[in-house]
Amino acid sequence: GISALVELPKNCVAAAVGKELIIFRLITSDDGSEGWNVLEVKRLVDHQDNILSLVSVNDLTFVTGSHVGELIVWDALDWTKQASECNFWDSSVHPDVQPEIKLSQSPNETSVQHLTSDEECVFAAVGKGIYVYNLQMKRVIACQRTAHESSVLHIEKLPNRQLISCSEDGSVRIWELREKQQLPAEPVPTGFFNMWGFGRANKQANQAAKKMQENTPVYFLELVGDLIGHSSAVQMFLYFGELGLATCSADHLVILWKDGERESRLRSLTLFQKLAQNGDLQVKF
Repeated sequence: GISALVELPKNCVAAAVGKELIIFRLITSDDGSEGWNVLEVKRLVDHQDNILSLVSVNDLTFVTGSHVGELIVWDALDWTKQASECNFWDSSVHPDVQPEIKLSQSPNETSVQHLTSDEECVFAAVGKGIYVYNLQMKRVIACQRTAHESSVLHIEKLPNRQLISCSEDGSVRIWELREKQQLPAEPVPTGFFNMWGFGRANKQANQAAKKMQENTPVYFLELVGDLIGHSSAVQMFLYFGELGLATCSADHLVILWKDGERESRLRSLTLFQKLAQNGDLQVKF
């Protein structure tokens, strides 16, 4: 069965069927009727396990994620692989993250449940965590290994570098991608090593490392909000911009949320307008 679909340029669609990614093209009928024909044009077999998520980044790029934590970036025009990430859970790949001691890695903890993108980065819900993959750098730039107590089912990018996620544990959380303040690199001590010419080489290497460190910003995901209201798994949500957010859960509830800070400003503005209309508002200098 088809688990996910994404629209591609040139009247094409990509369909995830098990481990395979099948490209179909929609063409007009030869007999002159108004109907369309669906023609299979290519099969991509780069994934090692079932593909669970698909997302279109732009007209040139789309991304897929699999059950064993594979993320592959594809060219949307010629359907070739541009980049891949398969080590979301590997602490050595993400040195900024505190390593977790585990006897074994459960497949559910590495599964790419959902993907979203803002054309600069791809945000992946992997197991209980959230990972930010930069498309230009072709690497993970930030992650939150334990964003929820259970699997993250749905994520969505918001304006102002924010992100919303929901989970099987019934929680809905708001995150913000922030840049970490870096400490200056420590100078290399001179002395004995300088006698043998090591000091200069180490100094040059240190300067190169410092320059690279300064030019490479480090990001992290910070929890900025927690929406408490559901008592069971939150399957997904819909974001309506300034109108708010709608979440649906296995507890048979659909909850509508509004931005409290914005609503407070609107209520205050309405109150001042009514006072001004009634003549009760007197401006004092």
